[in-house]
Order: sequence, then C-alpha cells, then structure tokens
Amino acid sequence: MKKEKSPLIAMIKKVMPAVVSIVISKKLQELEKELAKELPRFSPEFHVPEENVDSRGMVKIGGGSGFIVDKKGTVITNSHVIADSDAEYTVITDNNEKFQAEILARDQVNDVAILQINPLAGDLTPLAFGDSDNVELGQTVMAIGNTLGIFKNTVSSGIVSGLSRSISAQTDINANSIKELRGLIQTDAAINPGNSGGPLVNIFGQVIGINVAVVFGAENIGFAIPINTAKRALNDLKKYGRIRRPFLGIRYLSIDQNLKEKLKLPVDYGALIASEEHAIAPNSPAALAGIKEKDIFLEVNGEKITSDKPMQDLLENLTVGEIIKLKVLRDGKNLEVKMTLAEKRQ
Repeated sequence: MKKEKSPLIAMIKKVMPAVVSIVISKKLQELEKELAKELPRFSPEFHVPEENVDSRGMVKIGGGSGFIVDKKGTVITNSHVIADSDAEYTVITDNNEKFQAEILARDQVNDVAILQINPLAGDLTPLAFGDSDNVELGQTVMAIGNTLGIFKNTVSSGIVSGLSRSISAQTDINANSIKELRGLIQTDAAINPGNSGGPLVNIFGQVIGINVAVVFGAENIGFAIPINTAKRALNDLKKYGRIRRPFLGIRYLSIDQNLKEKLKLPVDYGALIASEEHAIAPNSPAALAGIKEKDIFLEVNGEKITSDKPMQDLLENLTVGEIIKLKVLRDGKNLEVKMTLAEKRQ
C-alpha cells in the first residue's frame, strides 16, 4: 500500500515533538474540601473515586496544551490554563516523558504564560517562530493540541478567516473574571476544550499563534493569540526576569458615535478619561503629566485612537520607559502631552 507523500504530513511530523500536554492535578484532601463547599447537595461522605487518585494522592482535574520553544525546556501556554495557584502542573512530551512544570511568568492581560520543565529533559525539539504581523487572510493553518484533555496531539486544519478580532472570555479560574482579548487571529481550524495553549502553525511548521478560545454554539470559529505577543513576553523575561507591560494609569471610555451622542461629546473617536474616583491613579504617568478627568485622548504618537485601533492596541507595541506623545482635547482646545510609560503591576 502506497503512503501519501504530502508536504503537510512531513511538516506535522516535524512539529509534533514540540507540542506538549499539560495535566492539572490537585491534592485529594484539598479537592474534597473544595467540592464540599461548592457542592453542598452532596453528603459529607462524598469522596473522589479511588481509581482517580494516583500513588501520590493527586487527582487530575483538567488539562491543556503547550509547546516547547527552546532546548532549555521553556514552554508556552495560556495563562488561564495554569491559573489555579493551588494546583500542580505536569508537562507530558510527545514521547510520554513527564516533567513537573515551574511557572516562570504570566501575562494575564494577553493570556500568555511561560513555564519551565527540567532543563536536563533530554533532546527537546523546539518549535520555530513565525511572524504573526505578516499573517494573511486565507492562508493555511493547523491547530494542534490535547483535545478535550483526552485526545493527545490532535491536528486540525483550516485557514485564517479573520484578523485583529476581539472577544470577551473567561481567562481566570474566577467565573466572574471576564476579560477582553484583542488582536486575535480567527481560524476555522477546529479548536476544542483542551486545545488551549497549543500552537497554531503555518504550512512551514512555524508557530504563528497560541490557540485560546472557541465560540460555543457556533461552528468553525476559533481564535488564537498572535505569537509576537509571546515573543515580547519571552524577551522581557530574559532581559528583566519578568513580563513588563506599559501603564498610563487611567480609566477611560472608548468613544464611538453612540457615546458621542449620548454624552454630547465634540468627537466620535478617542478615549474619554472617566469622571469617577481613582480614574487617574496617583503618581501614575497620566497624573504626573497633568491629565484631568473628562480629557479626551485623540492620538498616540500621531496615530488616531479609534474603535479599530483602541488605546490598548496602540500601547501594546510600546515599552516601559518609552516617552510618548499624546494629542489631548481639553475644553475645546488641542494639547500635546508627553509622558513616560511606567510598568503595570501584574
């Protein structure tokens, strides 16, 4: 029987050793305490079945995916995959080796996390980085991950069906913690629970995104975080020992036509500084620059703040310590304000 000789098959064989499964476990006693609080309808005698408890008294409670990015054992995944500080995380490689993972850094805003497995782990195969800034609509992509926490290294193919998407998603173990993720790559490649943290790769086997979310109730709609976001996080970690994010110290409302009409504003774009207590953080860059409530930020470094390019997106590519120029509308007059970006506390 002849075997298909496809460049995609060769590429997948090359990429697969870099993809890992992440098993989330908890101590049996801690888990039963949580169940007792969350499930009061169960009797006090309720216990986790013995077959679900390993020899160390640990119980698997979930799983996710990730991928190796260097031979030292650095692994990238989603921040929400490793959100439970009381849990233990085990990385399982393609050849079924198991390693306890150390959490090096988490970027909760962008839902990216960096883990470390044993640097003596052996012959690790890292995944090559692509450039997510050059991703185009219609290009072929493949999503790889630990689907449903059961089907290890599942591959699904599709195309890039959207760019710079925004969604609201739960990115923490707190069900009330809903955050907006922006600048996402949309794909019709199947992404399922358990795929979170796995790579989205192009036909050259380069990772261009981190699988993050699927829209339940819809078909063929999945999202991935651009890999350049993780690149910046890795560079920060190497240079500073932590992920650094720029911070202005303001609370604001993004202005559109509806907000303009509702509040009778003079413009239909920009960012309106909120009229509320603590809208401007004390000793923040905004406070030191003399920003006031009801000021409207119109531009950052000459680029307009719009619904398509909101303040958060414009700040994303800037660095801590960088001096930026802001065009500010105050009482009908345009002002140019300079401020030095500070570091946001994680």
